[in-house]
Amino acid sequence: MPTSSKWKNLPTEAINPASLDLDKATTEEIINLMLKEDRKVVSSVYRERNRIAMAADLLTASLRKGGRLVFVGAGTSGRLGVLEAAEMVPTFSTSLGLVQALMPGGRAAFFEAKEGAEENYADGARSISRLRPTRKDVLIGVSASGMTQYVRGALTRARRSGVKIIFITCWPGTELETFVDVVIAPAVGPEVIAGSTRLKAGTATKLVLNMLTTISMVQMGKTYGNLMVDVKTGSEKARDRARRIITTVTGLDYDEAGKILQRARWSVKAAITMQKLDISYAAALTRLRQSNGSVRAAVSEPSSQRIRKTSRKL
Repeated sequence: MPTSSKWKNLPTEAINPASLDLDKATTEEIINLMLKEDRKVVSSVYRERNRIAMAADLLTASLRKGGRLVFVGAGTSGRLGVLEAAEMVPTFSTSLGLVQALMPGGRAAFFEAKEGAEENYADGARSISRLRPTRKDVLIGVSASGMTQYVRGALTRARRSGVKIIFITCWPGTELETFVDVVIAPAVGPEVIAGSTRLKAGTATKLVLNMLTTISMVQMGKTYGNLMVDVKTGSEKARDRARRIITTVTGLDYDEAGKILQRARWSVKAAITMQKLDISYAAALTRLRQSNGSVRAAVSEPSSQRIRKTSRKL
């Protein structure tokens, strides 16, 4: 039997002196306290900006080579990875297999906590093995405490296959610094409720994941300026957004935007390229392939002047 706790000295388990009287505080006092603590999150992530940049460039390089992105985490960390993976398809039209997420307990664990599953090192290793990882892939391991055995098992198995590894934790002292390619470790300090890493640690993790996926998708040509030109158009809302993007970029009215989108089979990228260059759908696809999916490169337009003028009117 263990004679002492292996978690007691972790910053994620520390007791926050600012919230010692939390159970006696008024609603307004709790709000003010949480807002004050949350302000520290952005600063902690800002201090990690150089490592975030390294990780984003590593991720982009791997995706350009045809690699996959796999998130691995347990509990809140795992759910944040699942959320990030799920958002990639509708936002950037990524293929279903390009961005994946693993967490102990499988899909059911997203909605209902599976106590103890996160401590299964072998299960983490098996989960990665089933994906048949290659040297092109990137694994983002997420563990607020840095101690989650499921994640560590996954990292170890991934390393054997030459997978690039990014590790996100709120434990700056993690010894995994020398084992992975990049460690991103925002020091958010103790939580308002001791050990509840769904709070500041979860917020910091979400900020970092937002940056990594957004930067890599932008660099992969998934936006034109700040417009979502690779959006999936399977819903009425998304089709409306597609029309508005076309009107913003090309100057066509709403109805004409719909017509060219239909000719472009609802590909916003193709529609912009067709209108800007006055070419066919097939020629637009060729042009986009030659430009690695970048609309700006395809239409040879160095500035976002029209988008800027339109945004000023809003």
